[in-house]
Parts: sequence; C-alpha cells; structure tokens
Amino acid sequence: MTLHQGQMVRLTSSPDHTYQVLSIDADSSTCWVRRWPLSRHGSPAFALALDQLQQLDTASA
Repeated sequence: MTLHQGQMVRLTSSPDHTYQVLSIDADSSTCWVRRWPLSRHGSPAFALALDQLQQLDTASA
C-alpha cells in the first residue's frame, strides 16, 4: 500500500469514519492520522500501524 500525506483513509477496525494521513514513517511502518472532517475544536492526531489502514477510492472519499 502506498500512502501520501493528506490522503484520506479508513481504519480496518472502524470503517465508518474517515481519517486524514498527516505523516508516514516507512522505517517503523507507522502512520499519523486525524479524524476527518476536523471538529470545531480540532481533531487529535494519533499513530497507527500501516496494516490498520485501508485506502479510500477517490470516488468514495
């Protein structure tokens, strides 16, 4: 899977919500994401393993 900063993804454990990729650390197979759309008071970022993410098709984002 190839991810890019700013790309929209879903969590394999929570496919009903969309998240934005903030940063990717290929060396540790970790990705920082935040919930999308942003809430009024911001959306906290958190790290996940890359295998916990699924890419969204641009048509369904």
